[in-house]
Formats: sequence, structure tokens, C-alpha cells
Amino acid sequence: MSLPNASIKVTHFIIGGFDTVNRPIAVGVVILIIYILAVFANTVNILFIIFDKRLHKPMYLLVCNLAVVDIIYTSSATPTMIGVLLADVNTISYVECLIQMCVFHLAMVMERFALAIMAFDRLIAIIFPFHYHSYLTNTRTVFLTYILWIIGCGTVVLFPATVIPLPHCTLRLKYNFCDYAAVMRTTCKMSSTLVSHAICVTCFYSPIFIIVILTRFGVVLSLDERQGLLIGNILGPSLVNPFVYCLRTTEIKNKIVKIFKQILRFL
Repeated sequence: MSLPNASIKVTHFIIGGFDTVNRPIAVGVVILIIYILAVFANTVNILFIIFDKRLHKPMYLLVCNLAVVDIIYTSSATPTMIGVLLADVNTISYVECLIQMCVFHLAMVMERFALAIMAFDRLIAIIFPFHYHSYLTNTRTVFLTYILWIIGCGTVVLFPATVIPLPHCTLRLKYNFCDYAAVMRTTCKMSSTLVSHAICVTCFYSPIFIIVILTRFGVVLSLDERQGLLIGNILGPSLVNPFVYCLRTTEIKNKIVKIFKQILRFL
């Protein structure tokens, strides 16, 4: 079954997020300076914590983990933006784009996890100040950090799994790097197909939802209203399905147009 949008074979993407920037060199220099400072500061923190045994405590281990996440987070997308602005390298290969997307979202997820576990650490220190060191040891902190990294990696696997099977209709990214939303915007056949299917599913399940779910929360329906919803549940999808699934396909649409032309010629 063919659909209106034709897919293309994608080997690379064109980054178009900076097309409207008036002074790309100036913006690129500012981003480069901030990036260097961020990486340097986080690297210094990591080295201090690693080589100073007095800092081998749960709080500082969490700070070290946050510094690692910050370096990965800022390094996942910033070099690409710097390359576009300063070197005018506005293309990225398909594989590199997927890798950047995964690393960026992994770091974004881990950033939230890292901040959450640091808040949890301070909460324990405030509520149980005398038992803090027995509740949150170095071993437990490292183990919890490993668990969060595993969860984060498992979550990020979903992104390429949902992108790779989809066809693409354009090579241009409207973002500054390979974000998941940016890559999804290059896909075709997706929005129309999903919207069409959502319409059919809504027509089928809405009456059932009203009858089964809402009535349990105090919504009172008369016998006529129940019968009307059941009739809608029977007739609605049957009426919508041909228009959504059949008439949207190119073959059937061309066939109908051809028949109408023949009728008009005959008349």
C-alpha cells in the first residue's frame, strides 16, 4: 500500500537549526568558550574526588557522577553546534546522528537521575543525621548509581528502536543537533497514519469507555443513551474505516478519480 508521501534513502542529515542566526561566528565562539569552561571545571572536580581519598564519601561520589554526566551531556551536542557555526559543517551521517541522539538522551535522563539521587542523599542527611553513614555507604551509593545507569541505558534503547523502522521524507533537521524530536520530524507517513488510526480507535472505544468506566464514577445513563452509544459503537467504526484507511491510499484514490472522470465523460 503506498501513501502520498514518498520516502527517501537517508545517508546523512542537514542541520538547519542555525539558518536564521545573523552572527554565527560570534555565537559559535561564545558556545565554544562556555563548553571549554564546563568540561574543564567538571574534569577538575572528577580528578579532585578520585585522587583525594578524604573525598571518597557518598556525597562526593554523587558529585563525581554528576560531573561525568555533565561532560557527556554537554559533549553530546555542543561539538556539532560548534562545527556548524564556526566551520560551516552542517551535515552529519545517519549513524552518527542516531549515536548522538542516544548519547544526548542518555545524558539527559542521567542528569535528572543524578540530581534526584543527590536530593535523596541530602534528605537522608537531614532526617537521619546520626545514622546517615550507616544508611548510605559508599558501596550502596555506587550500586545505586550503577542501577540508575542501567535503567537510563534501557530507556534510551527505545529511541532508535522507534526511529530506525520509519521512512524519511526530508534530510533537513530543524534543530541544532540530532534530538529525537528533530529526527522524528524528518519521518513521513507517520503522522497521517497515526492520526488516522487514532480516529478509528477513538470511534470504537469512546462509547465503551463512557459505558464501562464513567458509569462506575457516578455517571448515570438512561436506557436510550446506552443503546445510542452501543449503536454508535457498531456503526461509527464501520463508517469511518473506509474513509480513513481505504480512501487515503493512493491506489484507491486514483481508481475513484478515474471512475469519476469516466462518468463525467459519459455524461
